[in-house]
Amino acid sequence: MVITKIRELASAREKLAKLEATIEGELPGELSTLHERYGFDDVKSFLNAIQAATRKKGRKPGRAKKAKVVPKTRKRAKITDAIRAKVKKLVKAGKSGSQIAKAAKISLPSVQNIKKALGLVESRTVKAKKAPARKTPVKKAVAKKKPAKKKPAAKAPANDTPVAPVAQPPPPAAPSA
Repeated sequence: MVITKIRELASAREKLAKLEATIEGELPGELSTLHERYGFDDVKSFLNAIQAATRKKGRKPGRAKKAKVVPKTRKRAKITDAIRAKVKKLVKAGKSGSQIAKAAKISLPSVQNIKKALGLVESRTVKAKKAPARKTPVKKAVAKKKPAKKKPAAKAPANDTPVAPVAQPPPPAAPSA
């Protein structure tokens, strides 16, 4: 079985070699007459037509188009006196920091920096008076009452004989006067 497959492979390789040899012999002749088959007088005009057909329209060949560079971060805003005045006006009007940032088209940290520079915000380094310490109420420890243990019931004898109840003595009589 294997021997027959090896023989088939060898014959296929011989056939492939013959086909490659015939292609190598015929290809130059066919390529030399290709321009005539498509109606061109010479090879040079045929090649120019092929290059023109493969070019992208509107561009000249040779130089690559520069890729458009897109900045990764947004353009930095210039903080002018007009923007500072606008921020001050909006702070006095009671607007929030994010509302001011949107209106002035600057970032929220820039708004905070302007407010700090104008003295509209107390800095964190100034500490307010210490508030007196609160006394937390102390929880009183309450002892939990343990549940009373139940006395076990008297067990019946194993021989199934009834047990007579034990008679309790009568309570003592109260002395008469």
